[in-house]
Amino acid sequence: MAFDYKKEYREFYMPPKKPDFVEVPEMNYVAVRGKGDPNEPDGAYKKAIGLLYAVSFTIKMSKMGSNKIEGYFDYVVPPLEGLWWQSGTEKIDYSRKENFSWIAMIRLPEFVGKDTFDWAVREVSEKKQMDVSDVFYFTYQEGLCVQCMHIGGYDNEPETMERMEAFTEAGGYEADLSGGRLHHEIYLSDPRRCKEERLRTVIRTPIKKKDA
Repeated sequence: MAFDYKKEYREFYMPPKKPDFVEVPEMNYVAVRGKGDPNEPDGAYKKAIGLLYAVSFTIKMSKMGSNKIEGYFDYVVPPLEGLWWQSGTEKIDYSRKENFSWIAMIRLPEFVGKDTFDWAVREVSEKKQMDVSDVFYFTYQEGLCVQCMHIGGYDNEPETMERMEAFTEAGGYEADLSGGRLHHEIYLSDPRRCKEERLRTVIRTPIKKKDA
């Protein structure tokens, strides 16, 4: 049976609906950095997602080709994730989506080092004739965070984030959106196939002890 990160690491991908604290270890991703409204039909975000899945599935399906990757194990491609921020503010204004900066990303299995990653990117470029110049190998050390499962549309996320903020403050912590630590979302549902009110999104915010 294929290794499924969502099932094997439920603490990172299947948190409860109530906020809780979590220590997130270093992980490696295939990533694309960009700016702008993620809802634009032919915008940069949609194109980034296409690149991420092209590289991810090239690695997954390498078992069918001649390039045998050392340490390879069969796995389910992990869900799409995103880091989000807006210049000049720590809060996210969902009414100004055009001001978003983002890093769209998909987790890489542990056997994927930089050499394997570079091979997969070349394969996508040569065989799929896709421009992969914006794709990069990304290592993210997230550390201590508060997280929660959000159920519903993306525009309703502020309600969940308010509960997360209250829980964080009650525990003696505060948000720590500095030094590359960013608002993080993990998308467990496909909005093309799921009703908006049933969408599941992991929302995660880096935190630190107050006055630390």
